[in-house]
Amino acid sequence: MKTIVYPGTFDPITNGHIDLVERASRLFDKVVIGIARSQRKSPLFSIDERIQLASEALAHVPNIEIRGFDYLLVNFVNDCNADAIMRGLRAVSDFEYEFQLANMNRALSPDVESIFLTPAEQLSYISSSLVREISSLDGDVSKFVPANVVEALSNKFSK
Repeated sequence: MKTIVYPGTFDPITNGHIDLVERASRLFDKVVIGIARSQRKSPLFSIDERIQLASEALAHVPNIEIRGFDYLLVNFVNDCNADAIMRGLRAVSDFEYEFQLANMNRALSPDVESIFLTPAEQLSYISSSLVREISSLDGDVSKFVPANVVEALSNKFSK
């Protein structure tokens, strides 16, 4: 069984993330969405909230597993018995950083491959940080995230 890990903070999960998971789910037997605690990024949502939001948004994809983690990615990949790491590339500007990460991960764990997917063109400009910023300014993000995330953002910023 071929398994791939799609790591990220998913703060929050976006339609671009969902598109990549759907694509990967057709290519791999199992997709593990690894939600990083990532305290250094000061996420808006707790790890439990991000896991819940992703679980609801991806309930229609049968061959996924959603797990939180707070340690080295290659160790998490090995713990998941995965064959590869999936990363999304939205623009050429993402490539240099992702290429560096892929090479570092390969140096740390030579058996772990990195695979890059691109989201659908109409989703390529969406990022979690832009979604958070627009929502914090009371903007409409319903085109960029699923309904459960719209509601969660609204609740966060109305406090």
